[in-house]
Amino acid sequence: MAKKPIILGIETSCDETAVSLIQDDKSGIPKILSNIVSSQFDIHKEFGGVVPELAARSHVEKIDIIAKKAIQESGVSLDKVSAIAATMGPGLIVCLTVGLNFGKAMASSLNLPFIGVNHLEGHALSPKLNSKIEYPYLLLLISGGHSQYLSVNSLGKYKRLGTTIDDALGEAFDKTAKLLGIEFPGGPKLEKFSEQGDPNKFELPKPIINKGGCNLSFAGLKTAILRITKTIKTEQDKFDLAASFQKTIEEILYIKTKIAFDEFKKINSQDKNSFIVAGGVAANKGIREKLIKVSKENNFKPIFPDLKLCGDNAAMIAMVGLEKFKAKQFDNLDLPANPRLVLDESAKFLKGAGVKL
Repeated sequence: MAKKPIILGIETSCDETAVSLIQDDKSGIPKILSNIVSSQFDIHKEFGGVVPELAARSHVEKIDIIAKKAIQESGVSLDKVSAIAATMGPGLIVCLTVGLNFGKAMASSLNLPFIGVNHLEGHALSPKLNSKIEYPYLLLLISGGHSQYLSVNSLGKYKRLGTTIDDALGEAFDKTAKLLGIEFPGGPKLEKFSEQGDPNKFELPKPIINKGGCNLSFAGLKTAILRITKTIKTEQDKFDLAASFQKTIEEILYIKTKIAFDEFKKINSQDKNSFIVAGGVAANKGIREKLIKVSKENNFKPIFPDLKLCGDNAAMIAMVGLEKFKAKQFDNLDLPANPRLVLDESAKFLKGAGVKL
């Protein structure tokens, strides 16, 4: 076993085939030895969204190549690797199975410990790859499939404070982009589109803004966008609608985050007010600036992952693997994929019509 553990992480929960090697470091911030991510934009572009079967087939074709590239780039021989970590959920079951089985096969052939990783926990711990962070901390996880405020109390211990009752924020970005004719994947491109518009042109709804604590809702906003797109006539109108959408999202997160700060302080008396923002949408510049502003106004320290670590990647999976390795939390090779894995198992399900807030 290496003096400084080296973890090989694997991520295939959706449409990114990713492998990374990281090494523990005395500084408290692990060293990323390699982090290879292969996206599938061209495969799914014509469909306007991810097709699970095509994504899984691509993972099967690429995983061995990506793993070899990550190992080669790291400069580490396999006999120096301490453990294999792979995403076990949540995600698309046909995609999860590819990376999970590949990781199990590696662990078995190399006689190494195997660690199954919650993809959401990967996002939650991703800022630890560039910042020293102590528990507990408040987390805002905003991605294509998830929007949640959580109190991260320690490794594997989460308390959900708020969540979306319908659409995830990343999904709202993707659907709005599609309605505006922005090529898939449109969500990350929407902010650039909005820079050419007037953010005050359209008055858009802010669902449940004055109720539901720090729970979120984006379905009504998305419906309003759909209605307006049927009436706009010029390219400038599209820019203005994108800008208005961006502004509205920033305002919703500003208000809901203030509430989340209060909720976090109610259950954490320690003077540790770190606010972590992670997930693909954390790369949005306007959202970052708004969340930094509200953090400073409320005496919280805002911390974001490196931009390259906001989207799905294997370094964040290896990060969780490293913490679990040091805690000797290993899994058996019959560990199943779980497409509906959550962070707070005790949290009430809040989705669909009739949700009472």
